[in-house]
Amino acid sequence: MVGAARCGVDGGVLLYYGGMSKPERAADPASRRISRRWPVISGLSAVALAALLGLVVVVRANGLALEVDTEWMDEIIEHRSPIWEVPSLFMNALGGGLFGVLVVPLAIALIVVLIKRPWAAGYYIVATVLSAGGVQVLKQVFGRARPEDMLVTSDFGSFPSGHVANAATMAACLFIIFPRLWVGIAGAAYTIVMLLSRTYLGAHWLTDTIGGLLLGAGIAIVLWAPIAAKLDGERELADRRRLERQRHKAARS
Repeated sequence: MVGAARCGVDGGVLLYYGGMSKPERAADPASRRISRRWPVISGLSAVALAALLGLVVVVRANGLALEVDTEWMDEIIEHRSPIWEVPSLFMNALGGGLFGVLVVPLAIALIVVLIKRPWAAGYYIVATVLSAGGVQVLKQVFGRARPEDMLVTSDFGSFPSGHVANAATMAACLFIIFPRLWVGIAGAAYTIVMLLSRTYLGAHWLTDTIGGLLLGAGIAIVLWAPIAAKLDGERELADRRRLERQRHKAARS
């Protein structure tokens, strides 16, 4: 029994240290296939993202707001109320500026590192940086004017929404890192609330927020493909370590 227990402990230690360098060894076959096919998956995702973003922007009628944008904004202005303004301003502060772009991502990455998921933490940080950078590039390229009736001060460029892109990137990355139903629902809800708050404040047209959503989620998916096996294997190793700790506690009691 002692020898078996020792073997189990040694096996767990070897699994842990071996997995730290090559977590893909613990990944399931499906994740390995995704990693092997990453050029196709990443390429198709990038092309689809570019096509959708281009469609949203190109049909702007020479820079003017689309009919759906103006109709949505008219409804928003008509139903503005202090009840909705306070949570919208809260979402404005939560999803933008240094707090939304720097503090929140670093805090999440730190938590992920503390639970021994370094690949996941790195993936999240890179996705966040590329999403924020992509937003600024598109803002400069398209130079779309913001709505006139804004309740907040914003920088240049309306398309796409940086707040929504940040929210979509965070939601998609966290669902990939922690594939649980409640994580997906919470992330989707957060992104939708952010979308609504940006149009409520008049900081963006509706199509700006849709563009931000596509950009943020698309970047998260494109980056996920080449390291899918590493992320899945790292998650599997974390689950095994947790089960091993639970068994040790049960054995001691």
